[in-house]
This record gives sequence, C-alpha cells and structure tokens, in this order.
Amino acid sequence: MHIDMNAFFASVEQQANPELRGKPIAVIGRGRTVVTTASYEARACGVKTGMNSWQAKQACPQLLFVIGDNRKYTHTSTEIMKMLHDYTPLVEVFSIDEAWLDVTGSLAIFGPAENIAYELKARIRHRFGITCSIGIAPNKLLAKLASEMKKPDGLTLIGPADVPGILEQLPVSELCGIGRKMERQLLLLGIQTCGELGRYPVERLTRRFGIIGERLQQMGQGRDDSPVVPAEEQQEVKSVGHSMTLDRDITSRKDILKYLLQLSEMVGRRARRYGVAGKTVHVTVRFADFATVGRQQTRREHTSQSDAIFGEAVGILDSLELAQPVRLLGVRLTNLCYQRQQLPLFAAERRKVLATAAMDEVNERYGGFMVTYGSVLDSEEKGSFVISPAWRPDGIRNVEVQ
Repeated sequence: MHIDMNAFFASVEQQANPELRGKPIAVIGRGRTVVTTASYEARACGVKTGMNSWQAKQACPQLLFVIGDNRKYTHTSTEIMKMLHDYTPLVEVFSIDEAWLDVTGSLAIFGPAENIAYELKARIRHRFGITCSIGIAPNKLLAKLASEMKKPDGLTLIGPADVPGILEQLPVSELCGIGRKMERQLLLLGIQTCGELGRYPVERLTRRFGIIGERLQQMGQGRDDSPVVPAEEQQEVKSVGHSMTLDRDITSRKDILKYLLQLSEMVGRRARRYGVAGKTVHVTVRFADFATVGRQQTRREHTSQSDAIFGEAVGILDSLELAQPVRLLGVRLTNLCYQRQQLPLFAAERRKVLATAAMDEVNERYGGFMVTYGSVLDSEEKGSFVISPAWRPDGIRNVEVQ
C-alpha cells in the first residue's frame, strides 16, 4: 500500500483554522513568495506548487496566503506514521506526507487490504480532519502509481491482471523515479509510454543508461522487487551529497564560490542531522557542453562543519581548469563515521560548534538559508553570519558571532 496525504500542508492549516476551510489557500514560507502547496479549492483555479505569489494571485484573485509552520506538519506526520504501525511493522516513510506499507502479513488479522485502507482513511479523517489517497498493488512502484490515480480522498486497487492494460498507454513520466531529464532521454529513443519502455530491447537501454537500463525496462513492465524497508532496517549512511543545476551558466569565480558554499552548508547540515562526519570531500563540475569532471580531497580528520567542507571544496575547485561556463555543481562527503555529540575541549572550537547548532536550528525552523556564512560576500561583511534579506527581524542584517 502507498498512502499519500492530500494537499498536506494546506489541509493541516485548514483544519487548524476553521475560517480557512472551503477556501482557496496557498502555503508559503516566511518571507518567501513561492507556493509550497495549495488547497484543492486553489488548485481548481489553476494555482500550482512552485508558482510565485503574484502568479498564484492572478490565477485565483481570492487566494489566501498562509505562512507555513513546519513544526505543525512534522507533528501531524509523526502521529500519522505511528498510526500506520498499528497495522504492520513494515512501514517505509517516503516523505513527510507519504509512506509505503507491506500488509501481506496483516491480512489474516485485519482482512483484505481494502478494509485496512478504508479503516486508515476513516481514522485519519476522524483524528486529524484531513484526507489521504491510498493505492494498493503487488509492489511499491505500482502502489505509488495507484495512489496518484484518484485525488483527493481516493482508493485505487491494481491487481496483477490489471497491470498490462494500465501501463500500455501510460506516459513514462507517471512512474515514480522517472523525472523530466530521464523522460527527455527516453523520448530521444522514441519511448513515450510505459508499454513502449517495457518492450524496448534491454541491451540498448543498458548501452544508453548503464546499469539502470535493465531497471528501466522492468519499470515499464510494472515490475519492482524492492522491499518496504522500515527506518530501523535501513542501511547506514554511506555518503552525504547535494548537486545543483544552475539557473544560468556562470563563469565568475565569486558566483561559483557562493553556490559552492551553499552546497557545502547543505551537505554539512545533513551530515550533522545524521550524526556523521566525513574525511573525503568530492566536488563535481559540469560545464556548458555537459562535460563533467570530478575531484576529491581527503582530510586528516573527520568533519561535519560546513566551513571545513567548503574549504576543501574551494581547494578542489582551484585545482580544476574552468575553461567553460559552469552549469552544475555538486559537493559530496564520504569516508564517514558516526560521531557522539559532545562539545570540544577548547573554547574557540566550542563556540564554533554552538554557533553552527544555532544556525541549524534557525534554518530548520524557517527553511532554506535564513542564516549563512559571509565567507564569499563583500569584504566588509566577511566573518559575519548573515541573515537573509528575505527575513530580517528588526532590520538586522549582519550578526557578529562573539
């Protein structure tokens, strides 16, 4: 089974504030202008996730904007996930509002999977006042597809005999795991539907896409052997990385360093969240002609500090010949070990760790990079922590760390 909460953030806000119920609303970040999610009343008017606020307002003049509250969503999600465990221990959380359940071993207790789905939907609606869509199928790939078929508040069952008919004319982009880039690559091969993908010669797919070629053909046929993996059984983190395709190709070293700093902070923040530190920093650079180079550097000691990761990344960047404009950057931390959380002995290092923890707390609470390093800003700002102009309490911009 795959369970997907409907317009989750917006639904939670409507349930928390009765005045918003039945009205078109859009959830946005504090100080931001991009729609995170929209209620179904707003979607009916053409409001979509990722729209700028003025675009959303043009599409729906009566639209109401609501500042998102991550703590509220996290609490509701946690409680829902606990509820899912009442039916099976095999629950794999896919995102804050999605999860897979393997209920094969639960059928003798609760009856058919449809019964479990209806009961879950009723319990979630009764306790939280929100709806979800559930897909039931022989595997995770098809269950995810099924949950997307009827929204909101839907329930779809795909049996083994239904698979060929459903997939034959289904666009490949409807399958979880095939994004826009892969869709474009498949289109160059003349593949538009899942039926075409499932029949395409696997050796040609493998020649074009490498080891994932066989997996792509299996997806086109509706085959998926991946198990539902509970959090406690998931493998240890082997690496932490982020990459970013830039809005435009860039050549300025200062611009490149700003993106590199942002990526290093994203990697460091995730590493600290996982409780890991790494010794090896990898940097990937893709140029305007799609040529890609990668280099790595190994430190003497493990670290999860963003500035240390950034320092290594800058050293790697300076070892590369940037003969063309840059279109993609990536930073990855490997050679990991798990760390016990304890304060360093020396005062300077202790202040640094505490400042980093404070940055993480602010950024996790308000999203994005509300507070970041000033390492590549103008000279008068260097050494400061900078609060993003998108959110400046009392007009403060620079905050010196004492």
